[in-house]
Amino acid sequence: MSSGGEDFNRPAYGDQPKAPTNEYKKFMAEHSGKDVLSSDVEIKGTIKFQKELLIDGKVEGEINSDGVLTVGENADIRAEIKTKSITIYGKVQGNVTVSERCELKSKCTLQGDLKAARLIIEEGATFIGKSEVSSGMSVKAATKPEVVRHEESAKPAFAARA
Repeated sequence: MSSGGEDFNRPAYGDQPKAPTNEYKKFMAEHSGKDVLSSDVEIKGTIKFQKELLIDGKVEGEINSDGVLTVGENADIRAEIKTKSITIYGKVQGNVTVSERCELKSKCTLQGDLKAARLIIEEGATFIGKSEVSSGMSVKAATKPEVVRHEESAKPAFAARA
């Protein structure tokens, strides 16, 4: 009897996503067996993980990691997110800081400020907030020449007045 109960639960989980895209189905198939918080999970608090995590449920709080986060189509996240890489299929409300790559898929919604080294936004994605896309090296390189230019332009201006 216990195997009948397990079989009954498995198709119900597969039926929950609402009209998933083929790309999302493929992604879910590839990530079976990895760390997943399914669509019936609700968490309030802080989530920390190391490698890869797929969240398809509700989260409220903070998400911190040096790993790869995927926000599923059914996900509803209200959290400050700091991670190495993120791919968003669902809804995120909160600021996102990513050290490497952020990808916003076609039906996702991101409401909050975003900082990332690389940003990919598909047509149809909704993003409400400010974005800062830059690697640490390009920001430093752009800052130094501006300071030098100000010093050089200041000297001739004083010399002309004298």
